[in-house]
Amino acid sequence: MGTEIQPLDRVFLELGPITIYWYGLIIGAGVLLALYVATREGERRGIPKDTFIDLVLFAVPIAIISARIYYVLFEWDYYSQNLNEIPQIWQGGIAIHGGLIGAVITGIVFARMKGLSFWKLADIAAPSIILGQAIGRWGNFMNQEAHGGPVTREFLESLYLPDFIVNQMYINGTYYHPTFLYESIWNIAGFILLISLRRVNLRRGELFLSYVIWYSIGRFFIEGLRTDSLMLTDTLRIAQVISLVLIALAVTLIVVRRKKGLSKERYLESKAE
Repeated sequence: MGTEIQPLDRVFLELGPITIYWYGLIIGAGVLLALYVATREGERRGIPKDTFIDLVLFAVPIAIISARIYYVLFEWDYYSQNLNEIPQIWQGGIAIHGGLIGAVITGIVFARMKGLSFWKLADIAAPSIILGQAIGRWGNFMNQEAHGGPVTREFLESLYLPDFIVNQMYINGTYYHPTFLYESIWNIAGFILLISLRRVNLRRGELFLSYVIWYSIGRFFIEGLRTDSLMLTDTLRIAQVISLVLIALAVTLIVVRRKKGLSKERYLESKAE
């Protein structure tokens, strides 16, 4: 008989009544690294260091809440019968698109209150956002969620994955596509792309809109492999629909803002407001 494969422990640390899960720890690490990258670039672009710290203090809690609300709404048939589980985000079940909606709205309000350009803040933050997403997907890995359809162990080994990833993709007797990994790699590539695009000196707002386009393209195709998608109808995955809408919206904004002269400022010319 073969040795039964045990999943990695989802708990990082227990201190009496306090339980710290890998899921939350990894997402928190992604936020901190993203903040560090954004504050350093912000200072080079004339934004005081405290600006992004203040923004994160508002944006992160609101993004988490909006991401959870978004997820719960599309799974309301379940949560309406299990209301006590709605706050249990450590069990997983937050939607990135919901989080982005909350973060963008918070960013717009914050920028107006501070007398700053939202597009300038968004451009600086774009590489940080996708880097944070790349790291955060490993929280899904620890929870054995956000995976794709069934595959063989041989398939996973053909990808030259380390055993700890292959074994963690063994869930209830079946191996699954590590779609969390596919998206994490796509997002890391997006981070490198966005860092490179800074040197191209795009017009204001276009670095952030490039992030929206890049992330949405990857999410559209990777979502098609997943088995736990939020569904709009029996055949339409909500994340794929939202991704297509975001791509069209981002491209439209780039074209319209250029035609109307709303994006004359260049990224590298950006100084303190």
